[in-house]
Amino acid sequence: QVQLVESGGGLVQTGGSLRLSCAQSGRFFSTYTVGWFRQPPGKERAFVAAITWSTGITNHADAVKGRFTISRDNAKGTVSLQMNSLRPEDTAVYYCAVSRLGGVIASSYDYWGQGTRVTVSA
Repeated sequence: QVQLVESGGGLVQTGGSLRLSCAQSGRFFSTYTVGWFRQPPGKERAFVAAITWSTGITNHADAVKGRFTISRDNAKGTVSLQMNSLRPEDTAVYYCAVSRLGGVIASSYDYWGQGTRVTVSA
C-alpha cells in the first residue's frame, strides 16, 4: 500500500502560479511512476504530468507543456507540480497517483490521493 497526500491547491487569478505537492508513504519503490491528473467540473479525469522516480524522466500533457513542471525531491519523498501562467481552464481537482507501470491512462495508476482543488479566476 502507498499513501498519498496532496497539498497546495487554492484560488488564484489568471496568469498566477501555484505549487502542488504530493507526499508519499508506505511501500513505495523507486521504479514507480508518480503522476498528476486533474478533473474539471463535469468532466473526466485527465493526465497532466508524470515522473519516473528512479530516473527522473518526465512527461507532460500538451495542454500544460511550457507552463507546468513536475519534479521530485528524493530526500523529502515528495513530488511537486509547479503551475505557472494559470488559465481558467486549469480549474479542476488535482490528484496525485502512483503507478507500477507508468503511462498517461488513469486506470494504470494503482494508488490515489484525495485531491486538491485549484480554481483560476478570470
